[in-house]
Amino acid sequence: MMNIIIPSQLTKYIVKIELCVRLLFRSLKHVFVFTETLWMVVIFFTLPHRTYSMICPASCMCSSAGKVECVGLTITDVPRPLPVQTNRLELDKTNMNVINEHSLANLTLLLRFSLTRSHLHTIHPRAFHAAQQLKSIKLSFNQDLPTLPVGVFSSLTSLEQLQLDGNKLYNITSDMFDGLVGLLVLDLSRNGLTHLTPGVFDMMTNLTFLTLARNFIKTLPPNIFHSLTNLRRLVLHDNNLEVLEPGIFDALVNLVDLKIYSNKIASLPPQIFWPLRNLHNLSLSSNQLQEVPNRTFYHMPKMTKLTIYDNPLSSLPDELMGHMPNIAEFYLFGTNLITVPGNLFTNMSGLVSLKFHLNDRLSDLPPDLFCCLPFLRNLSLKSNSLHHLHPQQFSNLTTLDTLFLSDNMLENLPENIFYGLRGLRSVYLNNNLLKTLPGEIFSSNDALNNVKLSGNPWNCTCSIRDIARWIRLNEHVVLDRVEVICHSPVYQLLRPISSLHDEEFSFCDDDKQQLHKSSTYGPTTLVSSTNTPLKITTLLTTKKTNQHDSFSTETSSVMLVTSTTKSTSTYTETFNTAHSTEDDGMSPPFYDNLVIEEGPNFVHHNIYESWVYVWFLPSSADFVGLLMFSHILLVVTGLLLILGTMYTMCKLGKIMDDVKTEIIQIQRR
Repeated sequence: MMNIIIPSQLTKYIVKIELCVRLLFRSLKHVFVFTETLWMVVIFFTLPHRTYSMICPASCMCSSAGKVECVGLTITDVPRPLPVQTNRLELDKTNMNVINEHSLANLTLLLRFSLTRSHLHTIHPRAFHAAQQLKSIKLSFNQDLPTLPVGVFSSLTSLEQLQLDGNKLYNITSDMFDGLVGLLVLDLSRNGLTHLTPGVFDMMTNLTFLTLARNFIKTLPPNIFHSLTNLRRLVLHDNNLEVLEPGIFDALVNLVDLKIYSNKIASLPPQIFWPLRNLHNLSLSSNQLQEVPNRTFYHMPKMTKLTIYDNPLSSLPDELMGHMPNIAEFYLFGTNLITVPGNLFTNMSGLVSLKFHLNDRLSDLPPDLFCCLPFLRNLSLKSNSLHHLHPQQFSNLTTLDTLFLSDNMLENLPENIFYGLRGLRSVYLNNNLLKTLPGEIFSSNDALNNVKLSGNPWNCTCSIRDIARWIRLNEHVVLDRVEVICHSPVYQLLRPISSLHDEEFSFCDDDKQQLHKSSTYGPTTLVSSTNTPLKITTLLTTKKTNQHDSFSTETSSVMLVTSTTKSTSTYTETFNTAHSTEDDGMSPPFYDNLVIEEGPNFVHHNIYESWVYVWFLPSSADFVGLLMFSHILLVVTGLLLILGTMYTMCKLGKIMDDVKTEIIQIQRR
């Protein structure tokens, strides 16, 4: 036997390799243990979800949070089985007609139940005894549900929210709500209720929200709300209420929001709102109030919004509004008011938005009406019948941002009407009777970026010069400048004011010229093409003679040549026989060449090489009617031709498609 001798260095290497192999096996062992543990954790956490989803009914969607939503006409009762964790069950658009005694059985964690937009018509008197822990029930828009069993909710002492809106409930009695001592929210809107039984809400002393909106209730018992001392929101709009009984709101000392709009209330008892010292929002709009008692809105210091619009109010008392320092919005429009007391808004110092429009009989405003509104930002006076405004009407509205004065009958405005309104950004003056405005009317409004002036009968004579210059320099501000056009005189008809230039008004400053024009008219005659003498006026023209803009007057004659061969218009040529052009070679302004005091209406004029071409229409009504009929006939003919062409093109396209189809079929054969 041979003895193999292993060197000592090789022995050391072998030992190291053995140690590395042992360490590797140990590491692999730990990896396997970690992987096994990881898989166990994953399975542990996903198993409940998988189990939960597996027991969810086919017509439902179940969430891990315990919410179950079921939709479909195949549902005729509460689907089973439901996850044990179900705490919220929502059934919508089902074919469930009855909630029977066992529909909610074994759902011990259920807190919220809703059955909406279904064909529910019957509820078993003990339907909710199996789920006495319920906090919320919603049975909305089941339009086959006419009534509720007596005491159906008697076992639900923990119920906080009950929604019965959108059904056909026509009568509510007090025994229907027995046991609901913890109820906070009750919704009976959109039903067929015509009256309420006295004492129906007596057990609901904790109620904070009650809505009876969109029913047919005509009267309310005087003590109907006397037990609702914790009520914060009461909604009665869109009923047929004709009167409010005195003292009906006396117990609602914590009421914050009261909506009585869209009823038929014709009068208010005195002091009816005085107990509502915590009221923030009151809406009386869209009723039939013709007057409001004195001091109606006193003792309401926390009021933030008040609306009494769309009432046929003819007058308001001098003492109407009490101290309301926190009010931000007030709506008073759609009335028959002619004017209002000067102190109407005096106690409403916190107003931010005031809607005082659509009062088509309101023609006058007291000068100090807006004296005490230091925070007002939005003021609407549009669609009234205001004829004029006091120069200091808005002087105290230093924070005003937007002012609506459109659709009134304003004929002019004082030059300082907007003075001091540094924050004013938008002014709407469109659709009034303004013929001109002072050129400096907007001089102090540095923030102005939106002005509307269209729809006014602007008179483009000398008085328009300054405001026309302002419009040209502020075209980015006058957003409707294209529609701000001249309505007079006739030779400027429909011309945009922004196109008027200063040189066109050069004659306005020469008083001497105006004097000569008024004293040097003299008759002359001119023979027309039909040898008929025509009366004409010799007038004076002005002309610059030196660099200092001095003027000289010279007599110029005007020749009118009428053509008898044209039936649609008369073509008139005028020219200046002496100094017809200025030194710069341009023709003088049209006003210096032609003045006709009586005659047809001018519709267009041009100046070309010292000649002024004026087109005008005869004043004969029959002839104008003929022209209008001809115009309409041409337009209708054009439309018929276009329609005929379109129809022909469609037919040709269809024929071409048929030909292509036949060619393809022939090729396939």
